[in-house]
Amino acid sequence: MPLVKPRPARPMPIRMTPLIDVVFILLVFFMVTSYLLPTGYLELENDTAPGRGVDGEALPQLQLLASGEVRWQERNWQPRELSRQLLGAGHREVRLATEGEVALERFTLTLSELDNAGIDARWKRSPPDSTTTSTP
Repeated sequence: MPLVKPRPARPMPIRMTPLIDVVFILLVFFMVTSYLLPTGYLELENDTAPGRGVDGEALPQLQLLASGEVRWQERNWQPRELSRQLLGAGHREVRLATEGEVALERFTLTLSELDNAGIDARWKRSPPDSTTTSTP
């Protein structure tokens, strides 16, 4: 017969402060060591022959203007209207070039509009303008 009555088992409370400290230290570590790409650059693949689609046919040449309109066949189009015209003409692939300083937002919205319509847009990458110089 035991003289001392055993204590009922109680779960130990978990202290949250040390856990929060560890999570915060991990967050700071990953923020400091991660590498973020500049948002001004968008890397796209263009694995087709210049001006040719997958089937070898010449692709329609589109030019995105700084205003957000797209130039095709000597006419300026809004991206949604252009998508309908391209599909009506049977084009499923296009080649998209940019004019001067087109905002990344306009470029992305145009690509999204073409993609949503089922048109595969190839980006025509042009060499940087030699008159533009970056200052450190």
